[in-house]
Amino acid sequence: MATGKKQRHPRIAWHPAFVQAFQLELEQYRDILEFKPEFQLTSEPLRIDLVVIRKLKDIPIEKNIAAIFRTENLVEYKSPGDHISIADFYKAYGCACLYASLNAVPVTELTLTFVESREPRKLLKHFREERGYRVEDRGSGIYRVEGDIIPIQVIDNRKLSAEENMWLKGLCEDLEIGPAMDILKEGSKRVKKMPLEAYMQVVLNANAGIFLEAEKMGNGSLTFDDVLVKLGLTARWKEEGREEGLEKGLEKGLEKSVKLLEAYGMKPEQITAALKLTPEQARRYLKSGTPGRAK
Repeated sequence: MATGKKQRHPRIAWHPAFVQAFQLELEQYRDILEFKPEFQLTSEPLRIDLVVIRKLKDIPIEKNIAAIFRTENLVEYKSPGDHISIADFYKAYGCACLYASLNAVPVTELTLTFVESREPRKLLKHFREERGYRVEDRGSGIYRVEGDIIPIQVIDNRKLSAEENMWLKGLCEDLEIGPAMDILKEGSKRVKKMPLEAYMQVVLNANAGIFLEAEKMGNGSLTFDDVLVKLGLTARWKEEGREEGLEKGLEKGLEKSVKLLEAYGMKPEQITAALKLTPEQARRYLKSGTPGRAK
């Protein structure tokens, strides 16, 4: 019986992927930084998404997302579709003060970073008009907030530089072919250096159609199953995720994959071949609805 309610889709575990993406962005400083994901402040469920500890102060960090870093750096992340509200800011700010108190850290050694996938206009307006802070747009989605004893920055990861911040920018549901191929290539190179499972699982699931097309455009050099094996992920994802998406109409299934490939300009027969559509699937998902092209 129809209820009129919008179907809920399974949640993607974006936060573990974000932690790995943040580590990848700061890979060249891994010897002087320590990462503590989901740092628990008290015995109650009060956590900070990521704490980055700067172990050596005399080595400058030039990375754009970490230019404000001091000794203890608290990072809060919102997955695509969510945003940092004013209430979220005050909760995180309160956590920062509690962190300083519980860990005997001078508040002057803290920084606070927020990462989300939208322009934080309402929050920045609150900073300017209610808090009296100065907000500086540093470009590429990074907003520096000054006027508080704790340095604050807000990052819109959609606007980050694809060249400088490939990993954080890749945490989205609308990757394009070029970035998808770069992630596959670079991910294969880095798998032995640091964990990538959570990150790759999320971006692969969130952008199924684009990665299938990236594999095809790789002319054999980017084999999807090879990448999954190298990264320690199960190759069954390719089939199980595809079937689950078809049967249940999930947003990460074939319906979305077909739309993405159509938007990219692929012909119905190319989509049918790439996604291995059956005649029934072709009728259901292709705009042309021509099951005769299915293989």
